[in-house]
Amino acid sequence: MNDPLQALLCNPGVWRGRAGQAVPAQPSGYPWLDACLPGGGWPLGGLSEIVLDRYGLGELRLLLPALRQRMEEGGERGWLIWIAPPFIPYAPALADAGIPLQRILVVRTSKLSEGLWAAEQALRSGQCAAVLLWSDPVSLSAMRRLQLAAESGACMAVLFRSARALGEHSVAALRLHLSGSGLGLRVHILKSRGGQPVVLDRPDFPAP
Repeated sequence: MNDPLQALLCNPGVWRGRAGQAVPAQPSGYPWLDACLPGGGWPLGGLSEIVLDRYGLGELRLLLPALRQRMEEGGERGWLIWIAPPFIPYAPALADAGIPLQRILVVRTSKLSEGLWAAEQALRSGQCAAVLLWSDPVSLSAMRRLQLAAESGACMAVLFRSARALGEHSVAALRLHLSGSGLGLRVHILKSRGGQPVVLDRPDFPAP
C-alpha cells in the first residue's frame, strides 16, 4: 500500500463502510422517518447532529417517542441527560409524553468546554439512555471526541447546533437540518451512514 493511501486510511476523520453490517438503531416512533434512516431509527453508538434554523421547530417532539422507549428499556441505567439546553425543559409536556421526570438530569454550564466534557463523561458512563447536548460552535476535534464517546456504548447521543454549522464538516453518524416551510416541518437528512440524502416535508409537524 502506498504511503498517501495509508495516511488517508489512518486519518480518524475517515469512516470505512461495512457492507452488510446492521446499524444499531432506536426506532424514532415515526415510520416516515425510520424508512429513511439506516437501521430504521436513530443510531445507537453514534452521534446524531441536528442543525436548526431556530430552536422550537419541533426537534424535541421528533425525539420524544425514542427517548421514552430508551428510558423504559434502560431501567436504572435509563438516565436522560440535558446539557446546556437553551430553555428550561417543560416538565408537564415531558410527563404527558411518558418521560419519567425522576430520571432526568439537567446540566448547566458556563463554558462550551464544560458542556463538551460533561457530554463525553455521560456517554462513557454506561448509565444513560440518551444524552442531549446544545453546543455551538463545536470544533472538529471536539466532535470527533463526542463521536468516539458515543461509540463506546449503546447510548443515544444528540448534538443540537444552529444553522451556522451547515457549512462546516461533520463527523456525526447522522446529520439532519430542520427548518420551517409552507408545508410544516422540513426534515433534510444531510448525511447518514449507509443512507442517502433526502428531504421530508411534514404537514403533521406545523412549524411555529
